[in-house]
Amino acid sequence: MPVIVTRPTTEARKWLDGLRHAGFDARALPLIAISPAPDPAVVRAAWERIESFDAVMFVSANAVAQFFALKPAQSAVFNADAAIKTRAFVTGPGSLSALQRVCVDARYIDAPDPDSGQFDSEALWAVVAHRVQPGFRLLVVRGTHAQTHTPSENAAEDGVDVGIGRDWFAEQVRAAGGEVEFVVAYQRTLPLLTDQELALAQQAAVDGSVWLFSSSEAIDNLVRVCPNQSWGQAKALVTHPRIARTAREAGFAVVLESRPTLASLMASIESLQ
Repeated sequence: MPVIVTRPTTEARKWLDGLRHAGFDARALPLIAISPAPDPAVVRAAWERIESFDAVMFVSANAVAQFFALKPAQSAVFNADAAIKTRAFVTGPGSLSALQRVCVDARYIDAPDPDSGQFDSEALWAVVAHRVQPGFRLLVVRGTHAQTHTPSENAAEDGVDVGIGRDWFAEQVRAAGGEVEFVVAYQRTLPLLTDQELALAQQAAVDGSVWLFSSSEAIDNLVRVCPNQSWGQAKALVTHPRIARTAREAGFAVVLESRPTLASLMASIESLQ
């Protein structure tokens, strides 16, 4: 039974490798394309003020990668050499791994416990709420839709739609007396699928494949690129209740929720066979 991995190309690699190593027929169908910041100067300006923030919240692994791609060589934050101990906030294992790849010191990272049942803004707030006092300054690194340069409300990482979660988290910080700023570090666009990829999507709609979604935006994009396709025979495995709701609204016949870890995903895929 094929498993269709719909994450952006870079993020999909870990899931594809893990699923294939375990014997699953995992196939890549990236339904979100990622490109750099629309205004790199704004990101560089944020780096110049980085030590004025008590913490930086990264909404996704892409936020980490694209923000650090513009890091000045002389900037020394998120490590023991920094004069000001700016912390890095992430909601789950994908973003945490991205921070590790750019050599952020683990002592300056706050994230939900990897064994927790939830990887989203609510889980992160439970970990960091005690740090947020009046005057606390938070920078949120996020993405945007390239077509409109508006916030990417349905983007998701680590199992939750981060547009919704990001705004909720900002509200909690402000309610506690803190200040919040946002910076756009990357763009999310509708992918240009090849004829082969379109054929895969059409076949997977009817052949019993399991569609693996960690983003509502991926589902919305799938509907846009296959406007006449019925999903009444299709199975969706999703990583958050909000994504499940989007899948049901799109017409998927079977929608199953799972924690966004490879072990949980594999168990859920097997239950759908």
